Amino acid sequence: MPKVFRLEKLESDFLRILSQALLEWKNPDFPKEKISFTRVLLSKDKRYLDLFVSIFETSGSLEDRENLFHALQSHTKHFRSVLAKNSHMYVTPEIRMVFDRGIEESVRMQKIIDGLKNEG
Repeated sequence: MPKVFRLEKLESDFLRILSQALLEWKNPDFPKEKISFTRVLLSKDKRYLDLFVSIFETSGSLEDRENLFHALQSHTKHFRSVLAKNSHMYVTPEIRMVFDRGIEESVRMQKIIDGLKNEG
């Protein structure tokens, strides 16, 4: 199997493990229904894992979402320990969280398109 497919398989498994860890996390400070891990990128040497995080907040400002992201970012050790327990890697990659605005932007674009349809 080519190395590219192995890397993609690992990324898929890591995303599944981390998403499940978020659902089972017992920290009341974080509204789990508003946080989603959308994508995982693993470096070629498998030492770093970029975890893309989307935060859904319809009423809050961008600053509120960024504050929630930074608070979540301070708990990367928890997610790394879950990853270490549930994966069979010799070295568990260091998690770097990235604030993902992709879903937020697609919702905004859809609202614009719907507004144009209503005008026309």
